[in-house]
Amino acid sequence: MSATAARITAVDTYDVRFPTSRELDGSDAMNPDPDYSAAYVVLRTSQDGRERGHEGHGFTFTIGRGNDVQVAAIDALRPHLLGRPVAELCADPGSLYRDLIGDSQLRWLGPEKGVMHMAIGAVVNAVWDLAAKYERKPLWQLLADADPAWLVSQIDFRYIADALTPDEALELLTKGKQDATERAAVLLRRGYPAYTTSPGWLGYSDEKLTRLAREAVADGFSQIKLKVGADLADDVRRCRAARAAVGPDIRMAIDANQRWNVAEAVEWTTALAEFDPYWIEEPTSPDDILGHATIRRGVSPVKVATGEHVQNRIVFKQLLQAGAIDILQLDSARVGGVNENLAILLLAAKFGVPVCPHAGGVGLCELVQHLSMFDYVALTGTTEDRVIEFVDHLHEHFLDPVVISDGHYRAPTAPGFSAAMHQGSLDTYRYPDGSFWAEELTQQQEAGA
Repeated sequence: MSATAARITAVDTYDVRFPTSRELDGSDAMNPDPDYSAAYVVLRTSQDGRERGHEGHGFTFTIGRGNDVQVAAIDALRPHLLGRPVAELCADPGSLYRDLIGDSQLRWLGPEKGVMHMAIGAVVNAVWDLAAKYERKPLWQLLADADPAWLVSQIDFRYIADALTPDEALELLTKGKQDATERAAVLLRRGYPAYTTSPGWLGYSDEKLTRLAREAVADGFSQIKLKVGADLADDVRRCRAARAAVGPDIRMAIDANQRWNVAEAVEWTTALAEFDPYWIEEPTSPDDILGHATIRRGVSPVKVATGEHVQNRIVFKQLLQAGAIDILQLDSARVGGVNENLAILLLAAKFGVPVCPHAGGVGLCELVQHLSMFDYVALTGTTEDRVIEFVDHLHEHFLDPVVISDGHYRAPTAPGFSAAMHQGSLDTYRYPDGSFWAEELTQQQEAGA
């Protein structure tokens, strides 16, 4: 059956959870015991549901029990997908995006934010994975090769046209295409700069932090990140140990994961200033635009970064308009998928604010690398002061895992969005009936008997 005749025949969802809380991987001041999880979706087609090239894979990231709610939200979108022609979806993913955010009964739960919007992002990303596979290109290349006018057609300018018009977006993308072929060659040869959060989880001992920080420098990373915000004396001690381990020339960012009030953020960051932090990340509520602006004025020259919990393009627009951030940290699975992230990348480009995406989690590194690489090749044309977060967890579960070399992400070359998990991982960590969790639940029941 040809792609032209193929349709979406099934939308399969999986609640996938990994027990990362046991080693305190991912622990921070706000989230002390996360179990890294994915609400995972596969779009099957009538062409051949058993071939990964004819499936679209997507997911959104949670940290455990929230997966129950997130999978249910994805399931609620199934009627919009079943029977839809694959060729039409791949030619215009924006048509599905508009249909999903326009479902008024589901939109009421947001609008365009929260669990429902994350579900839309997972489904939209799965369509882009399918589209890139049909074009036999990695997603970053599909976007970089695309006609600028077509990319503009994929973006919803509602609520952001006061800051970015379609004509301005077209101008940015047209200019970004200049010398794109040469930059793509550079990307394939050199990769994209990365930084690592792996040494900095709050639950790690000082000895483990020091060892991992030194290993990061030896592996070629020029920036690390530490979690802070639970106890100031502990943060001073840990920052001192990390700075001693990496030396004065390695950038060290700190991340409070929304822990503080505005004044507290200024005071706490000032207390850590002797360790030369490059940025303070998520110092307060991600919705507090004016609070971030106040913090930015109060902690300069330390930069302010946020974005992993920013819920849509509208909040990003206001953060930029208010001069509230120095670093924009988009997330591949928090907003409405690739379409909305294109809008966010363009907003950042217009305002001249570098994008350093949030990653880590389950598969977020795999996804977000494509967005930054597109930004470099066919939008901003630079990697200056731009880095992608890297966390060395759970990549082995993906068919096309990220590859880090000398502190850089290597550009993916396999077709798709790098989103597909191994079937064995789905079978093992699907909750509650995958083999790992079934055994766990059995042991708990026997212990309680």
